[in-house]
Amino acid sequence: MDSSDLHQQSHAEIQAENLALRQQLEAILREARNNELKIRRFEQLEHKLIATRSLLDLVRLLLGDYKSAFGIDCVALSLLDRDHEASRMLDAELGADGPIQGLHLLQSDAPLLALHADLKPWLGPFKASAHAELFRGQARAADVASLALLPLSRHGELIGSLHFGSVDEQRYEAQAGTALLERLAAIVSVCLDSTLNQERLKLAGLTDALTGVHNRRYFEHRCLIEIAQARRYRHDLACLFLDLDRFKAINDRYGHPAGDAVLRAVGHNIQTQLRAGDTIARFGGEEFVVLLPQAPALHAREIAERIRAGIAARPFSLPSGEVITASVSVGLAMLPTERIQTEAQELADQLVKSADQALYQAKAEGRNRVVFSSS
Repeated sequence: MDSSDLHQQSHAEIQAENLALRQQLEAILREARNNELKIRRFEQLEHKLIATRSLLDLVRLLLGDYKSAFGIDCVALSLLDRDHEASRMLDAELGADGPIQGLHLLQSDAPLLALHADLKPWLGPFKASAHAELFRGQARAADVASLALLPLSRHGELIGSLHFGSVDEQRYEAQAGTALLERLAAIVSVCLDSTLNQERLKLAGLTDALTGVHNRRYFEHRCLIEIAQARRYRHDLACLFLDLDRFKAINDRYGHPAGDAVLRAVGHNIQTQLRAGDTIARFGGEEFVVLLPQAPALHAREIAERIRAGIAARPFSLPSGEVITASVSVGLAMLPTERIQTEAQELADQLVKSADQALYQAKAEGRNRVVFSSS
């Protein structure tokens, strides 16, 4: 091989090497641009997270906006909810929208501890034995090949877990960096804690300070929601109006602190007889009102009788040590199905009015009884 041939070979090799370097550089620049865009989207969503003012908005942002912004196939969120606090907060806002796909409320931290041996994000392959329930009900759940599990914690204790699933088995590899995910988990944890505190403040304005049950303002809001659900799903809605019998006599004989103690005990007694989705509120004075969604008339009457009998049979211990008995009269009314297209507020007013009229009839017939409204 003469010098010209060597020169040509060397030139070709240099050209090939330059081409390879250019391609590598372009790939690096492309990845840098993609990372820059990703970080920019991440920061935008961070600002949205920090700005959320309700638990529902926070949940929807995590399950919806993050999924679309980063092209994630499946997103799920598990929250520890031992006392059903988050459930009540979401239920109050959701109305007729129903449950949120991808959200799992847990009464125990055992599922969270099983996923997180420490408080660091975990990336790796999807394993049906350990992860099958994380994305249940989602369209691409069966195709998930890799996932990222982000622990949510406050003060060193797990409060939840955010899950990202991908059909690409290489998207969430065990050796991949987790700096952004750790930052996301920390921000979500703080925002979740802050949002729950804000929701607690809101609920404080919807709770009766004496009895601890909801107040009239909450009931009026909830009644419209339950009517909307009854319309949408064509199910029954019952309303109970309850009034303590001869309550003035209790106050006059034993004093107002004793009357307050009886009211608290009655409110608690009613609450223990209700189902998870039912609503109780103090309507005013010695009156309580209850909403029973998906309760046919016969079942609603059984619940009303159980409440009435339970209060009549249970002596109340007063702060003074004295023991007295009390009773309630109950009016029961059903949402009229033939007027289901009427304006919700008008239906709510009529439902409460019918239950109240039935209550007065129960009083007139001798008290300590349940009367079913005929209107």
